[in-house]
Amino acid sequence: MALPNKVKTLLDEAQELTDYRDCLAFFYKWLSNQFAKQPVRNLINSRAEFIDRLLIKLFNETGLSHQPDLSLVAIGGYGRGELHPFSDIDFLVLTKSIPCEEVTSCLERFVTYLWDLGLDIGHSVRTHEQVLEQKQNDVHFATSLLESRLICGNHIEYEHLKRHIVETPIWQSSDFFIAKVNEQNIRHKKCHGTAYNLEPNIKENPGGLRDLQTIFWVAKKHFRAETLEELINHGYLTHEEYQELLECIENLWNIRFALHLAAGRSENRLLFDHQPHAAELLGFGSEGKASVERMMKRLFRIMSRVREMNQMLLSYFEQSILPEQLEQEAVPLDRNFERIGNKIRVKNPSVFFRRENLFVLFEHIADNPKINQIDPSTIRTMRQVRRRLLGDLQDYAGCRDAFLRLLKHPNGMGRAFTLMHKHGIIAAYLPQWRNIFGQMQFDLFHAYTVDEHTHKLINNIYRYFDKEHISEFPICSEIVARMDKPELLYLAGIFHDIAKGRGGDHSELGAVDAMAFTKMHGFTASDAKLVAWLVQNHLLMSVTAQRKDINDPDVIAEFAQKVKNERQLDYLYCLTVADIRATNDNLWNDWKNTLLRELYLHTQRALRLGLENPMDMRDQIRDKKRQAKQRLINLDYFEEYIDLIWSRFKANYFTAFSEQQISWHTEHLLQSDDLSQPSVIVSDKPMHGGTQVFVYSPYESALFAKLVSVIGSKKAQIQHAQVMTTKDGYVVFSFVILEVNGDPLSTGRAAGIRKGLETLLKDPKRKIRVKKNRSQKFKDFNIKPKIILRPHARDDRSLIEIQAIDIPGLLTKIAEVFQAYSLHIHAARITTVGERAEDFFVVSNKDYKALDEVQKAELHRALLKKLNAETD
Repeated sequence: MALPNKVKTLLDEAQELTDYRDCLAFFYKWLSNQFAKQPVRNLINSRAEFIDRLLIKLFNETGLSHQPDLSLVAIGGYGRGELHPFSDIDFLVLTKSIPCEEVTSCLERFVTYLWDLGLDIGHSVRTHEQVLEQKQNDVHFATSLLESRLICGNHIEYEHLKRHIVETPIWQSSDFFIAKVNEQNIRHKKCHGTAYNLEPNIKENPGGLRDLQTIFWVAKKHFRAETLEELINHGYLTHEEYQELLECIENLWNIRFALHLAAGRSENRLLFDHQPHAAELLGFGSEGKASVERMMKRLFRIMSRVREMNQMLLSYFEQSILPEQLEQEAVPLDRNFERIGNKIRVKNPSVFFRRENLFVLFEHIADNPKINQIDPSTIRTMRQVRRRLLGDLQDYAGCRDAFLRLLKHPNGMGRAFTLMHKHGIIAAYLPQWRNIFGQMQFDLFHAYTVDEHTHKLINNIYRYFDKEHISEFPICSEIVARMDKPELLYLAGIFHDIAKGRGGDHSELGAVDAMAFTKMHGFTASDAKLVAWLVQNHLLMSVTAQRKDINDPDVIAEFAQKVKNERQLDYLYCLTVADIRATNDNLWNDWKNTLLRELYLHTQRALRLGLENPMDMRDQIRDKKRQAKQRLINLDYFEEYIDLIWSRFKANYFTAFSEQQISWHTEHLLQSDDLSQPSVIVSDKPMHGGTQVFVYSPYESALFAKLVSVIGSKKAQIQHAQVMTTKDGYVVFSFVILEVNGDPLSTGRAAGIRKGLETLLKDPKRKIRVKKNRSQKFKDFNIKPKIILRPHARDDRSLIEIQAIDIPGLLTKIAEVFQAYSLHIHAARITTVGERAEDFFVVSNKDYKALDEVQKAELHRALLKKLNAETD
């Protein structure tokens, strides 16, 4: 598409910097307006043409065109003539010899002018010899030269260079192929090996533009191909696949172009805050989440196709480029399949006319640890079979039998399941899986689409069975080793989120789907009920552990009644751990591990004691005291002094803390010279999954606000807090704190927080400042604070639940409101899930009574006003 005449005129007539800026502004406006009217290929070619004209004009105006030894060469994407609205402009100034001072000065003016225009440029000045030397040592530079073209200048010197690039033995096609594949593997690893991140990188993610470019680079180097179409003549592409690649390129270009327009800059990550605008520009509508979901599903389907095509074609190239691949012998697996090196191959494409053989292929992968890939010819055949399916694979009895064999195979849910997911066989088998493929999750803690999250969950369960990973989660590994039917755990994992995106409660809907699946596949009624129960209750354990006081016997008794028996507890615990770990790479930490483990062990004990005869709280306190006292006596402390300290505490103190914590607190208090003075201890090593903070001080209603301010000012995150008063007018504060990345604090950091807390207690009027540094990511979620006030089990107290974005200083703001209303805090439960805070407080008014309706309304308004001001 030719540039509009007005753009050409403005550029031709430009003299001053402001003229060029006006021309650029007009061109970008035109480019944006044309996006809905023109094929994207025309527009990215138009920008390359515009930049060509601009560079040539400035090359002339700065006197560089009068230098006969210079050539201005476009490289990389610009060399291909493809420039998105704000893509970098990469060029090389080729010179016969080292430039003199006069030429250097002209080059500096040329580059400075481009910078002043706000263009992102990547440039270099090289002699012929320097180019060849850099090409030899830098595969990135060698790749960019493959796509070079002359913009203006000495065409003889440029053609001379191009001949050297093609003809010199530097980066033979075999070395180039290996380097590009290694480069791609590293790039994929940085993206955690998945294309299905909720904020995908259009260029770098598996299945992105780089994967397409890698195909083209290798083809251009080895086959001297100038277009992808030439690969058809070489026998590496079918006409169908060529058209599919063109369609994928066009779609990815459209999304990247829209992303640039939405961001107003060069941006390759489709971030949450750009997704609604990009979806609207692409014609998916302006309905917010619904429009984004439609766009993202399209994107993920394209990336899945690109990734599969990339793997298939690179495997074909490998066989052609690396001679040793042709020398590998075929090892028969059965009459239909054989192994070639680390790949499995069908002997005859007609094998898949019997659909169950699709699963037999993956059974062989499960049987053979040497197989970790599928031969490209077999991938091509599978792709053709997928396109021709008229129904779901689960409709075939043979496929159902084969799928169940895989489900029960010791290695079936490992590499075999991953490859089935990657190549669309799970989606072809389960219609519900197709619905969650590429399904977005609009929350603060999921990092992957629903299908990829589920895939990672299955991988996590599989790791429980792997001897190499027993030390990761020993309880889970111990449980699955004695499971009579581990396939039920896998099934619960497959169905736990399968109803997301349909509306309604996904746990309830998923349980219905699971029952239908188990009935179709011939499971017993009891097994079907277990799978459905696990799907329906897959959030029960994490919610209980993170929102309730698991040291409270009533909480354990209530949870045990819901779980009913040890078998269901075992399955639920393993599913919950795998689920949280698959949510994102930062959500799981030692603190959550400890919470779930303790809930599991407490519940197991309650179930073994019998639900009709739960362990009495007095028995629990007696056991803890006995164990804690024995530890202290072993450290040469006298029993009467221990009892004297403990006489200050109420019963709730001994139910709230473990015997290890009780002995730790007591030892510190026994060492105190004056128990009337405030006391602080901070564990220098992780305890119960985090850094523990214990404060013992005379009661003051504002003290909670001051303590959390100090911790917040040290950039530590409070994961859990407990507040309780003593019999003698003192108060105990206990916090579990972590670094922002979820790790416990180092010894030095723990000492710093202890010092800060001690300084505060010595000088209560000291001002504490918490730096506000709200993440840009929070803007992407329109989650307003939610305040819920409920009655408490005790008539003189009220329960407050607060849900909000976990902005820095959030807890301090809450505490400040409590302080302003003279509330007494009796207990607090601080929960951080991803970047969402769910906090619970037990409070009374200044007269130690429950809040009346007027006080509730006032407090509700004050909290909303304070938190909305912080999160807007």
